[in-house]
Amino acid sequence: MPPPHGPLSPPARLWLLAQDTGRPAVEDAAPAQRLVRAGALAELVRLGLLVDDDGIVTPADLDSRTGDAVLDGLLDLVRESLPHGWRTWVRLRARLTSDAAREQLVVRGWLRAERKRVFGVFPSVDHRLASPERVAALRDGTRRVLYGPVPAEEVGERDAAVAALAGAARPRALTGGARRAPSGERIDRLAGRAAGPPDAPRIVRELCAALAPAATGAAARV
Repeated sequence: MPPPHGPLSPPARLWLLAQDTGRPAVEDAAPAQRLVRAGALAELVRLGLLVDDDGIVTPADLDSRTGDAVLDGLLDLVRESLPHGWRTWVRLRARLTSDAAREQLVVRGWLRAERKRVFGVFPSVDHRLASPERVAALRDGTRRVLYGPVPAEEVGERDAAVAALAGAARPRALTGGARRAPSGERIDRLAGRAAGPPDAPRIVRELCAALAPAATGAAARV
């Protein structure tokens, strides 16, 4: 089933994978925001625009753009900020990346923005899935990558990175209910498929570790 308006970037796919298609309102809690941010970081690594400099997330240059508002917004944020490691960037102001992905999904027809007034006075916007069936199909495809019989080495590089990050974060919409948690070995092998510079698999594995429920819980308590 093709997307409404062009292919989805990894952060946009991960934004949708955090959504419960059985609920009317969309999910935008901190764990979902961190998942989207990790997807944007991984994609910028794949493109060669973010590199690892002794553990510090570093822009490859000061001028390059991707043409994608979500990715370019994160690039600008990294360029303008103090140096930080990968795990810090997974959570630092992650809402900015998540909000940009949400607006991109509105423009591309995956979400509907419904304006309303709270208490009849304050303007607000509700976001709803335009087609829960499309999101469910996206989720089922990612589940097949996480749990299916296809060897990790045969999964496409971008699909593998998205599935590894989603599997590490374990959003309830993807892995909740009676479904078992994804195998740590499977996630590791999928992360190993990450495209980009030679250290891309290691970086994606670090992003996965930052998304693990124990890691995010510890970060929330800091």
